[in-house]
Amino acid sequence: MSVSSIDPAQSALSAPEPSTFGEEGEAAKEIQGRSPWQLAWARLRQDKVAIGSAVVILLITLVAIGAPLIAHLVGHGPGDTYPFIGEDSYGLPIGPNRTFLLGADDLGRDVLVRVVYGARVSLIAGVVASALAVLAGGIVGMLAGYFGTAVDTALSRFMDVILSFPLLLFAIALVSLVGPSLTVSIAVIAFFSWAVVGRIVRGQTLSLREKEFVEAARSLGASDLRIIFVDILPNLVAPLIVYATLLIPASIVFEATLSFLGLGVVPPTPTWGNMLSDSLPYYKVAWWFMLFPGGALLITTLAFNLLGDSVRDALDPRYARLFKA
Repeated sequence: MSVSSIDPAQSALSAPEPSTFGEEGEAAKEIQGRSPWQLAWARLRQDKVAIGSAVVILLITLVAIGAPLIAHLVGHGPGDTYPFIGEDSYGLPIGPNRTFLLGADDLGRDVLVRVVYGARVSLIAGVVASALAVLAGGIVGMLAGYFGTAVDTALSRFMDVILSFPLLLFAIALVSLVGPSLTVSIAVIAFFSWAVVGRIVRGQTLSLREKEFVEAARSLGASDLRIIFVDILPNLVAPLIVYATLLIPASIVFEATLSFLGLGVVPPTPTWGNMLSDSLPYYKVAWWFMLFPGGALLITTLAFNLLGDSVRDALDPRYARLFKA
C-alpha cells in the first residue's frame, strides 16, 4: 500500500498527543528527581501534627535557652526565696499574681523561673542520654548482627542482662556510691536505654547483611568495618532517627522520676521532678505548685512523642498517605 493511501484521520488517531507525553514526562521527571529524604520531608511539611509538635518543641527549647533572660526580666532567681511576699500569713504559697506570674512554691520561690530552668535540665538529660543510647546501641547492634555466631551470642546475652536489671535498684546503688547529680541521671538513663536500641539495630543488620549490595561489596574485597559503616549504617539512619525522637520523651520522664525520688539532680537546682515532689504536701491548697511543672512535663513529652510518630510515618517507605508535593 502506498503512502498516499493512508487515511489521514486514522493516522491522527494513532499518533500520541504531544501534550499528554509532555505532562507524563514532566511527572516522571518530578518523581525520579526525589530522594527518600525529600519525600519524607514533603510528607512532614503536610503533617499538621508534626508542624505543631515541632513548633512546641522549638518554643520550649527557646524558653530553656532564655531562662536567665526570663529570670532577669522577672527579677527573681531560680533559688531566691521570698518568705514575706511569696507566702501568706499561714505559711502557704502565694498564688499567681503580678509579682509571681505562676505563683510561688513552699519556700516563696518563683514557680515560673523554676519551671523554665527545669526545662533546661529536662532537655539536656533527654537529648544527651538519648544520643548516648543511640550511639552505643547502634554500634553494638551492628557488630552483633553483622558478625553473628559467637560475637552475636555474647553481645545479645549482655543486652539481655542489661534489660533484665531493675532500673531503680541500679540508680539507688549508684547514687549511694557517687551521690545524685545530672551526670549520674544521664548515665543511668543511657545505660538502660542503649540495649533496647541495640536489639532493634541487631535485627535490622541481620536482614541487611544478606542483601545483594553487601554481598557485592564483600566480593570486591571491602573490609568488614567498611561494609558496616559505609554500606549498612546509611540504611539504619532512618530507624535510628525515629527511635531517637521517641527515646527523648522517655528519657525526660526517667529524669523527672529520678529527681522526684531524690535520685536525680540535687536541690535547690530546679527540675520538674523535684518540683512535683515538693508540691505533694500542698496540692490541695496550692494547685499551681503542681500544675505548672506537671503541665510542662506533659506538654514536652507529648510533643516529642507526636513528632516521633510523624517522623516514623514519613520515613516509612510503605506509608500510603496521598499528598501533593
